[in-house]
Amino acid sequence: MAEADRVVDGALRGIRVADFSRVLAGPYATMMLADFGADVIKVEPPAGDDTRHWSPPVDATGRATYFGGVNRNKRSVALDLTDAAGLAEARRLAATADVVVENFRPGVMARFGLAYPEVRELNPGVVYCSITGFGAGEGAALAGYDLLVQAVGGLMSITGDPDGEPSKVGVALVDVLTGQNAVAGILLALRERDRTGEGRLVEVNLLQSLLSALTNQASSTLATGRPPRRLGNQHPSIAPYAVFRAADRELVIAVGNDRQFAALADVLGLSGLVEDARFRTNADRVAHRDELHETLERALAAASAGHWADALTVAGVPAGLVNDVAEAISFADALGLDAVAETREEDDASSPHRSIANPIRLGGDGARYRTPPPALDAHHGADWLPRG
Repeated sequence: MAEADRVVDGALRGIRVADFSRVLAGPYATMMLADFGADVIKVEPPAGDDTRHWSPPVDATGRATYFGGVNRNKRSVALDLTDAAGLAEARRLAATADVVVENFRPGVMARFGLAYPEVRELNPGVVYCSITGFGAGEGAALAGYDLLVQAVGGLMSITGDPDGEPSKVGVALVDVLTGQNAVAGILLALRERDRTGEGRLVEVNLLQSLLSALTNQASSTLATGRPPRRLGNQHPSIAPYAVFRAADRELVIAVGNDRQFAALADVLGLSGLVEDARFRTNADRVAHRDELHETLERALAAASAGHWADALTVAGVPAGLVNDVAEAISFADALGLDAVAETREEDDASSPHRSIANPIRLGGDGARYRTPPPALDAHHGADWLPRG
């Protein structure tokens, strides 16, 4: 069987994805699809996806880990869309794809004749997903960088120390959220195509993905007209729900109701707190959060964070260590979650590529990890183009 006609098992078996996206939101989305059997053909410029060059760090093969984290299970072809031959190949691929994904600025794909109207003429059943920073209207000219969206989208205003500067989240979270929304939109459109035979334009953008993810903070603003303020690691509506210092390191205690608060007080030898007028109800605890925090930390200083996390968990109080990323991966593995996926090069089975596993499980038809992130243009052979 020719490479172009390969069939991969999985829930998305038989779905061909022409992936014109780069960096993070789009590649994250297409990797999620590839993990469940979609044949994702990653179209890259001759120099490759920018993230191929975002190093250090690199893995054992010298591959940039940023690129490696979101591009497993794909094929790579390098096409110069400013060249007539390369553009012709790209159009043929789009004409045979079930799904097209792109995250250029609005208008770029139209200049190549690869925008949704043009592709739909060639391929009426195509599901075309366009990922932008701020939509295709008034915000079309704005650059969709994650940090910028965290700023203008309000996330930085509620992240960080109350007396410090606004802070970004420690990962490009808005890109990841947008990638997840893209996956949901694509699957919705494919389901509709199953019923009608017609394709659909799917549009997601970083700003609306972030606003949607603000959930209770956004709903509070709409209801009261008052935007929330930064509270550091405190919660605006619940206490104690924060980071606390024990004898050796930090832990989180996340009390959500009065029963859990009583159990917390009992474990810490502070049973009298439940009758203290300042802390009797959640509303009381929120009003006196600083005093409560100081009281709890004085008790927590008597033992290690690990001791308290174990004792509180046994008592039914949500608590845990503030792990670094390596500790977090080990913690997930200890829970039997198989947090790490391994793939191997065909010619070098001794050096597996390790990446974080797909979080979606479908039982026996779940995610499958077949191939590591591809080398640039690794699949641009004589038979790479799908038939049709």
